[in-house]
Amino acid sequence: MGATGSGSLASGSTGLATASRKLSGRRRPEIVAVLLFSGGPIFESSIPLSVFGIDRQDTGLPHYRLLVCAGENGPLATTGGLTMTAPYGLDGLARAGTVVVPAWRSAGQTPPAEALAALRKAHAEGARIIGLCTGAFVLAAAGLLDGRPATTHWMYAPTLAKRYPQIQVDPRELFIDEGDVLTSAGTAAGIDLCLHVVRTDHGAEAAATLARRLVVPVRRSGGQAPYVDRSLPEEIGNDPLAEVVTWALDNLSKQFDVEVLAARAYMSRRTFDRRFRSLTGSAPLQWLISQRVLQAQRLLETTELSVDEVARRCGFRSPVALRGHFRRQLGVSPAVYRSTFRAKRPEPGGPGGGAVGGNTGSGLGSAVGTGSAVPTQGTTGSGGGEAFGSSLPTVPPQGSPGRGRPTPRVGSRSRQPGPSRPASADHSSPTEDGRPGPAQALSHPESAPTPLRRRGAERR
Repeated sequence: MGATGSGSLASGSTGLATASRKLSGRRRPEIVAVLLFSGGPIFESSIPLSVFGIDRQDTGLPHYRLLVCAGENGPLATTGGLTMTAPYGLDGLARAGTVVVPAWRSAGQTPPAEALAALRKAHAEGARIIGLCTGAFVLAAAGLLDGRPATTHWMYAPTLAKRYPQIQVDPRELFIDEGDVLTSAGTAAGIDLCLHVVRTDHGAEAAATLARRLVVPVRRSGGQAPYVDRSLPEEIGNDPLAEVVTWALDNLSKQFDVEVLAARAYMSRRTFDRRFRSLTGSAPLQWLISQRVLQAQRLLETTELSVDEVARRCGFRSPVALRGHFRRQLGVSPAVYRSTFRAKRPEPGGPGGGAVGGNTGSGLGSAVGTGSAVPTQGTTGSGGGEAFGSSLPTVPPQGSPGRGRPTPRVGSRSRQPGPSRPASADHSSPTEDGRPGPAQALSHPESAPTPLRRRGAERR
């Protein structure tokens, strides 16, 4: 198992990957330390324990030695009123070639200084550092994500971007592999990243075998985009810009630009952009297009309007502009989205009552799992995000890194390790005509699960 996660071996190999960053003498490449804190959710905490902590050598799977370490004095509280006692303290990190931080309890709290120092030391000595879900906040507080692309649960990506502006937060990805530092999106994406680590260390066959044991897909297509919902941070209600933002939301069907919003706020465009970005973590144009796409999603789900009419009612200059932004943000066309996430509409006076157009259920049905571009193998639910509370900002993030690299494969991104590069100061926004821009805004309503089909055998 390489200390950096790079240099993966061929499928079927059982040896350890060649490390691109040399481990210090006392660190062992086969040792994985999991760093736990009080207040962390039990699901995210259990993911690395299940992947790296169970000996499955009898089935030919690779063996890791797991050290569960407490990042602060215990016992450690977790969800459901449970408490845990970790067998190791921070000293356990001194022997690990890989350190996993599965979650952190609150974006507003700074992790213990001793834990951050231990993470920085482990990284300096060649260990691979992994943050699952909100664990990215711990890596960010330690300075390990500075100048790098990183991801986390989409709900907290704007908070991460706003709190740590030197990080290039990309909420579209399920996970991002930067070689020596890796981050994942929420909940189930932690499994995706851990399987990626096994694949990197021991090859595709080992990862596929483990995925079968865990009864999960070995690779999930798509990223977080189909699960994302975006709104405004609650604190904007006390800001002078609140009135302008409210007006914009009430008039999305009209064609106006950021210059109009700046004029209504009695500000220059430059000042308005700066104030809006500092308040929401998003560029005004980026946020505006995100809200127009979100409105289009609602209309596609609940009405029979044509795509042309939807575009008009959402303020897009043409259906082409709607399709461009829609596909770039959600990865599917408006037509595919409508057939996949359509809400069932009851007949007037029928069961469920109410007028036509009411939402009474999900219409996922056969469209899901039959060629749809929308991922269906589990969602990246809030999981650890619940520990953060529901009051955190959920606004469009700063977007993907503008480093001039080719567009990564959807669902994951990795590169060979190298020196950290400073974050780009130019977070340009997507254009109104649908051309892609590096700063992306995402939106998506809650999706319902695919109906389960049961078949019973007749008994005589």
